[in-house]
Parts: sequence; C-alpha cells; structure tokens
Amino acid sequence: MIRAFVLALQLLTRLPVPLPGSPPQPQELGLSVLFFPAVGLGIGALLAGLHTILWPTDPGVLAGLILAVWVLLTGGLHLDGLADTADAWIGGQGDRDRTLAIMKDPRSGPVAIVVIVLILLNKFAALESLLAGDARTVLLLAPVLGRAVIVLLLITAPYIRSGGLGTPYAQYLPRSSCGALLLLIAAAVVALLGWQGGVLLGVLGVGFLGMRRWLLSRLGGVTGDTLGAVCEVAETAVLLVSALLVD
Repeated sequence: MIRAFVLALQLLTRLPVPLPGSPPQPQELGLSVLFFPAVGLGIGALLAGLHTILWPTDPGVLAGLILAVWVLLTGGLHLDGLADTADAWIGGQGDRDRTLAIMKDPRSGPVAIVVIVLILLNKFAALESLLAGDARTVLLLAPVLGRAVIVLLLITAPYIRSGGLGTPYAQYLPRSSCGALLLLIAAAVVALLGWQGGVLLGVLGVGFLGMRRWLLSRLGGVTGDTLGAVCEVAETAVLLVSALLVD
C-alpha cells in the first residue's frame, strides 16, 4: 500500500519522493490509482496551509501565490494534458485517428494556449473571490475532486492507447475499491459543505457525463492527456461553483 501511494505521488506531483525496493509491477501501478484522491488531499492540505499562514495577505496576491504553488506541485502535468487535448480536438476535425495523432505532438498551438489561459484566469478569479473569506475547505476539496474524476473515468471508460504508459494503471486498478472510495468522497463533500456540497456534486456529475460522452463519441475512450484535461476542468468547476454559491 505504501509503495502504491508513493507511485501515485511520483506520477501526479513533482515532489522528490523515492520508491524503495524493486521497480514497480503493473499490479502496483494499477493499485496506485486508488491513491490518486489521497494525493489530491495532500496538495489541497498544502494549499489550505498556505492560506492559513498568509491569511492577512490581499486576496488577489494570495490567489496568485496559491495558483503558482498549485501548478508547481503538479509540474503542470494536467495543464499539459489539457493543452494537447484542446489542440487535438480542434485540429482533429472530428476524425479519431487524426485527433489521437495530434494529441501525441508535444508542440502547443494557439488553441492550447487560449484554453490554458482561460482555465488559469477562471481559477484565479474564483480563488480571489473565495480567499476574501475562509477558503480552506474548498482548497482542500478541489484537488481531491479533480483526481476523483480521473478515477471515475478510468473505471467507466476504456483506456484506448494500447501499450501506452497509462495501460497498467487502467488495466489493473481495483474497480470495486475505487467505486467505494468515490462514494466515500461524495459523502465527505456533503458532510463538509451541506447543501452546497450537493449542488457541487450535481454540477460535477452533469459535467462528467457530458465529457465522458464527448470522449466516447470522438475517441471511444480516454487517454492520459484527456484524463489530465478532465482533472483541470473539474478543479476549475469546483472553484467557480463554490465562488458563485458563496456570493
């Protein structure tokens, strides 16, 4: 279990965490999916701690700092997936093979840049609004829910890059345990936020169904890039919905 958690940390963050023992086995990589939300909880705890330490700071300045730390902790991993997905979705012109080919291109076009700027602007605006008050609960939950959506996609949609880096994660993940974990996370959100948590989960659920249908209709499943893109969109949605509910 400890090795699986370390593998999840190594994949989803840029924290220098060594893996003790032998190289990871495919089964361990699959088990690490169960710890994706736990990694999100760790990221959220660091962000919430930063909010606590810098409480008197101007909300705009604090929003910029927290967003910068957020991106640095992940190394922009999910933003990269979002950029590749945006480029491929427009450039693919509805063709599956063309979409997948563009997604593998490491270069970012104008569409990718625009989408990343819009995501970061919306995150910043929502954070600035939330940080005028006590935003620690939202900061704690947003990274958790973003990675919970990744888990939900992995257990409900096929991973389509055969032999890709994400294959063992998708092939060997413990589906029943992941499902139980997602239910526990949903219950925790409602317990922490009350009716606002229910609204938040409802919005995320509708968005998830739409994105999943979109991915299945275009690609027939998911890739690592699309999982990162969905995580970014889900995190942004959590911040925006929370800010709107507070206002």
